[in-house]
Parts: sequence; structure tokens; C-alpha cells
Amino acid sequence: MILALLAATALQPQTIVTVDPAHRLIEGVASDGRTVFLSSLIDRQILTCRTACKTLATLPEGIHPFAIAWDGSRKRLWVAADCPPGVKFITACERGALMAYDAKGRLKTRISPPVGSFHPGDVSASDGNVFVSDSQSGMVYRLTPNGRGLMAVVLPGVGKSAQGSAYDKANGRLIVADYSQGITAIDLTTLKRTLLLRDNGRPLRGIDGLVRCGSGFLGVYNGQAPGQLIAFTIDGDKLKLRDPTEGYATTDPTQVASDGKRLLVVPNAGWEVALKGEGKRAEAAPIHAFPMAAVCPP
Repeated sequence: MILALLAATALQPQTIVTVDPAHRLIEGVASDGRTVFLSSLIDRQILTCRTACKTLATLPEGIHPFAIAWDGSRKRLWVAADCPPGVKFITACERGALMAYDAKGRLKTRISPPVGSFHPGDVSASDGNVFVSDSQSGMVYRLTPNGRGLMAVVLPGVGKSAQGSAYDKANGRLIVADYSQGITAIDLTTLKRTLLLRDNGRPLRGIDGLVRCGSGFLGVYNGQAPGQLIAFTIDGDKLKLRDPTEGYATTDPTQVASDGKRLLVVPNAGWEVALKGEGKRAEAAPIHAFPMAAVCPP
């Protein structure tokens, strides 16, 4: 009984940052282990937070920060910056960019594929690798070793709505959440793409953010309200699902990240209010944290 109570207590989220409601839409979260970085989408700002939040950088006019990822190898914060069609508070354009800022908020990199439209919505960084996904075309790109270009690892016409990704170093593959098609595995040598199915033979659709979680992975499900966290391991081409947080549910979750000890969650991004054009948020935006050891056991 005591162990059960301790486990339940460990899985209760802790609010580690409270963001001023003037930042109406908090989309992305990342951390270098000490500082929490957030993307404030509507006002085009990257926030840096410890006990309080302040603006680290403001993106150029016409482009907005979606998902973000901390790259420990390069000491850079990667930003999927975009101007997608169909969002009433964004002026649409053809090409977004993958951007990188240093810890002082200085822009160090801004790149896009050499041709075609580009709408990056999510980005991941792990073991020196950076991957960025295009939410409109379903393509996924890998940063070239010299850091100056992008190489497609999911080609045109294959995916539909690529979202979060997580590098699986041991198996030489990238796990990608395609919102419409489901969880996929990309062999980074052959670029073969495999759709991973649940035990019932159905895909796991509606996953947004994605992160490595112990021996498996953890995604943010927001395909319907309320949203939740879903953990899974991969056995061949099958997904083995579990509830990592014992019923934790929230409105409008988006991205997740790990700082090594904690799982960080954006639980109430603010999309619903923003799309309704209701102006300032009524309440501050919390950022939740769970202990990694409890949520993502080895």
C-alpha cells in the first residue's frame, strides 16, 4: 500500500514554470538541463525560464516558432519556424525555416531545402543528429553533417502530416509520428519506412510531440479532447502501448521534452482560444514536469 501511494504521488505533475497569459499560445518546450525554453507562437518569441520567464529572442516578422529542441552537442536551440496556411493569425507563406539560436539568443543558423515549399512544424535533436518534419507535406529532413543543409529521409508523397520524431540510435532508425497515418519507423540507411501498428492491427494516429522514453517512446495524443500521454515500445512492427502517467489528461497538449531527469509537458498550449480569436488568455500557462524515472523506466 505504501509503495502504491508513493508511486501515485510520483506521477502527479509538478508545475515548474507559469507563463504570463500575455503569451497567448505556448507551443514548444525544450531544456538544457537547467533552463526551460518555450516557444511563444503568436508573438514570435523564444522564452527562457528558470524561476521566471524572459524573452531570449524574437523571430523575424512573418515567421513563427513552433516546436523547439535543445542540441547538447552544438549548444544550440533548434526552432521549427513556419508560416503555415489556414491559421487565421498567421500570414501564410511558401517557406518556413529551420533555425538555431545559441544560449544568448543569437541566431546562428537559418536553412530550408533548396527548392519547393517548406512548412516545418516539429524538430528533434539527439546524439548530434537533428531532424525536422514538414507538417504539410509529410516529409522529414535530417541536418547534414556540416550543419548547412537538409537531406530528406521521408520523401515527397510518402507521409502526410509529419509531427514529432525521436532518434533510435541502437537500431539506426528514426521514429516519426505522422498525425494522419500513425507511428512510423525510418531506417536511416535504406530510408525504408514502416508503419507500426497496435495489437488490434490499427495505426496510432493523433500523436503530436514525441520523445525517447526509457526503452521505448512517449507521445502526446491530442486527436480528441482531453489529450493524454501515451508510451509505447516497439516489437517488430507492432506497438505495445501503456499509460505512463495513470490517467493524466489535459486540454490541448502539444510538445514534450526531457531534461534528463524530468519529462516536460506543454499541457494547455492555447490553440483553442487563439483560433477563436478571443485575445488574451484568461489564465497563465503552466508547464508540467514528471520524474523520468517514474514515467519512463529503463
